Amino acid sequence: MSKQPPTSKTSNRKAREQECDFCQKRCSDTGPLVEGPGSRANNVRHATPGRRVYVCRECADTAMHMFAEQVDASRIAKGEAKAATRPSPRELVSYLDQHIIGQEDAKRTLAVAVANHYKRLDDTFASFDAEDDPLSEVEIDKSNVLLIGPTGCGKTLMVRMLAKYLNVPFAIGDATTLTEAGYVGEDVENILLKLMQAAGGDPELAERGIVYIDEIDKIGRTTQNVSITRDVSGEGVQQALLKILEGTTANVPPAGGRKHPEQQYIPLNTEKILFICGGAFVGLDQIIAQRLGKKSIGFNRIEEHLPLAASQENQTDNPLRNVMPEDLHGYGLIPEFIGRLPVITQVGKLGEAELCRILTNPKNAILKQYQKLFRQDGVELNFTDDAVRELAAQALRYGTGARSLRSVVEKALGRFMFELDSGDDANPSEEGLPITAAMIRGEVGETPTIKAA
Repeated sequence: MSKQPPTSKTSNRKAREQECDFCQKRCSDTGPLVEGPGSRANNVRHATPGRRVYVCRECADTAMHMFAEQVDASRIAKGEAKAATRPSPRELVSYLDQHIIGQEDAKRTLAVAVANHYKRLDDTFASFDAEDDPLSEVEIDKSNVLLIGPTGCGKTLMVRMLAKYLNVPFAIGDATTLTEAGYVGEDVENILLKLMQAAGGDPELAERGIVYIDEIDKIGRTTQNVSITRDVSGEGVQQALLKILEGTTANVPPAGGRKHPEQQYIPLNTEKILFICGGAFVGLDQIIAQRLGKKSIGFNRIEEHLPLAASQENQTDNPLRNVMPEDLHGYGLIPEFIGRLPVITQVGKLGEAELCRILTNPKNAILKQYQKLFRQDGVELNFTDDAVRELAAQALRYGTGARSLRSVVEKALGRFMFELDSGDDANPSEEGLPITAAMIRGEVGETPTIKAA
């Protein structure tokens, strides 16, 4: 009986050896492979003993990135990076000024609250004895923040930039999807799951993070009257958030979704997590006006809008500056929920001047983004001052703050981007493309053909 030639087996073995043992991509697709020591223990595919292990560059980079994340997480959890995560409020405001235009009061209030929170975590008095300093036994309570203001004014961006600067885990949750436990929807613990995912699954690192709950005004009580049915997406959610905001050991489902009795949970202590709640609170200014308008009754009663105007002679045009806890209670928030958000700050509507600065000043300004898009096609895009003011005026009429700027710019530059004649070796043109206010308004009849230099 003749033996089969070993050529096919040998060739298949060589072909397998030229593949990455982690992603199974061939050497021709990934480039050179790193060859490891050969042994059955090191062979992740459990093939023939003595076969060497091969790793491609992409898998090696992924492994190094994972190791770096674990090192950073352990350093932050052990407190070795305290100096980097505890800047002064002035440094935080200076960083926010690079990305957010206006809202000075909100930036200062938020910066002070965040700085004090991380001072509380570090607790420089923890190593002092009672005989040396009587403040060593004082425990600093957590101060969560409530951020009130209209849409498109930088609430979410402000919190995201702070978390990026502090290099801490950050998660954004939407309050509109939350429901009371046992009903269709997401449980409040799913917000903590997002924070765990942002921390790479490290509970110690997640406990130093920041959670921003957006659209918090949407869980307000729908009516002040007592109802025979449960408000599972309003007052029920507020009651479910009470312990989490105050500080408790929450059971977080590792895969999200609904809870069930036989499921294993990840315990997470929320005492050290900073919660920032934000919402537009549409109609809250009317509640404030009604409260300020109750000056007298009978024939001497003053109209509601007159006391409000008189009380704001020395204030800005933002009526939310006069907000009080009773106004939030009238809006639909329960007193227990309001009490767990002791720091209340407001953002005001953006005017035309602020919108002009948003278009041009920040590092990631919208006009700079479109200038980069046109430069890739060899066209230098230039905006006149009148054009910038026209864009801001049109966005102001939309009534959605800075969110409308991209819509206005896209509408104005859409026809010019269609006429772009890009080339492979496109270089910026010396003449460029000047954008005027007439072109923004669409008064220029014929769109010129734009060619790269």
